[in-house]
Amino acid sequence: MSAHDQLLVVIDPVARRSDGESVRIAKDVLSAGAEAKICLPGSPEEFCRALARRGSRRPVVLGDDRTLLRAVALLHRERELATGALSLVPIGAPDSLEIAHALGVPRSTPAAARAVLDGRVRRLDLLVDDSDGVVLDELLVPAVPGPASAAPTVWGTCRSLVRTLVRPAPTALAVRTHRLRVEVDGVLLTDVDSPVESLTVRSVGGAAEVTVHPAAAPPRQATARVLTVSGPDFRYRADGRVTGPVRRRTWTVLGEAWGLTLPRD
Repeated sequence: MSAHDQLLVVIDPVARRSDGESVRIAKDVLSAGAEAKICLPGSPEEFCRALARRGSRRPVVLGDDRTLLRAVALLHRERELATGALSLVPIGAPDSLEIAHALGVPRSTPAAARAVLDGRVRRLDLLVDDSDGVVLDELLVPAVPGPASAAPTVWGTCRSLVRTLVRPAPTALAVRTHRLRVEVDGVLLTDVDSPVESLTVRSVGGAAEVTVHPAAAPPRQATARVLTVSGPDFRYRADGRVTGPVRRRTWTVLGEAWGLTLPRD
């Protein structure tokens, strides 16, 4: 059996606890079609150590979008994304698998496991920042976490009802703006004297598709290989994860930087 047919199957502990039946199905399909070494890490740290010790085995991870992101980030830090490919069998709640499904990974466990054995490798772009963070799907700048809501109480519900009955007619909410300097491939796109609501970024065709949303003007778009955002302390949301605050961050698109095994057409 060739090294390509030897798998290292790393099962995320959350997937094992939340859906043991799907994990069992995936293990059975993979073990029936290839020589599979099964790893059952008990924490994210053990997950990364198991993946780092894969040797010549082809890595397969069982879990959700966070599992995929963790694996891609580790392989990027090791500078080993360009060689070989990563496979994912998605296990988790539907809202935790949006990135995986958008990339083309099958929704059903048996179909995803069969794709690991019989699929093809698709090369995908990667957005990498200057702290070695990676973005697979969407970047949003800035990102401000919403306040946590307290559990409702009877008195709180009564007070809310009274306020609703006596409050004046609602007025338009003020739009929150941010003073950011945005540069694409070294060219200034917007500066701090022109407040913006937000900035969204996706990697498309080997470049970053940048959309600036000004406070009182139509959106502006640009494409670039390198994007730099600076300004007062800001947070950003990368693939649903909030990072920061930072005052400056640069992202670079790496075209076809990593491989994901997907079903054949």
